[in-house]
Amino acid sequence: MLPRYDIGPRPAPLSREVVDLLSGCETATIGHWRLWGFCDPALRPILPGRRIVGRAITLALPGPCSTLLHHAMDSIEAGDILMIDRLGDTRHACWGGGITLAFRAAGGVAGVIDGPCTDRAEIERSNLPVWSRGVSPMTTRQYDLGGRLHRPVSVGGAVVHPGDMVLCDDSGILVLPPQEAEAEARRALAFQRDGVGIEARLAAGESLPALSGATAKVEAALRGD
Repeated sequence: MLPRYDIGPRPAPLSREVVDLLSGCETATIGHWRLWGFCDPALRPILPGRRIVGRAITLALPGPCSTLLHHAMDSIEAGDILMIDRLGDTRHACWGGGITLAFRAAGGVAGVIDGPCTDRAEIERSNLPVWSRGVSPMTTRQYDLGGRLHRPVSVGGAVVHPGDMVLCDDSGILVLPPQEAEAEARRALAFQRDGVGIEARLAAGESLPALSGATAKVEAALRGD
């Protein structure tokens, strides 16, 4: 008989330098070229206007049960983002005011729940960023049904491995393998710097389709090139 709980080793810490680099990036910037690692855009922030980068702590939690979520609070370290796979459940809220207080006290910086949360007002008062599929009054309980901690999970359709780097902002949630994060961050920062120059040229009256090359492509197609 398989055990109800599957718990892996705690992931390695992230590079502080790369976390700082990625903190200057927007998910939508990297979305200009990267096609994977983005969570479903239906996961929206409870607190808008935040950009958070941290280490993924992964948790798979069955429907009405939050036993392993409570246990996981002792695994949280400063800078962690808890990524919760709800295994398809969209009715029961596993995250509320109590979890918010415990997670924040442990040093966690954000929660991402592939399902609803509850106690929205308490989350807002705590100032802890949380992304979820909305809110629900139906809460989980200590049913001891099992779950997985520090194992690969799926959150909003994105595969999340323990120790991945996670970037969350108003546009969405991006999961990056640590070995790819620095290159993506440096590319994004350069892209954003170039964007500032383009914005200045547009403000000065230059044409967007001319700057983007769209007009040249359309004209070439009309000529049959």
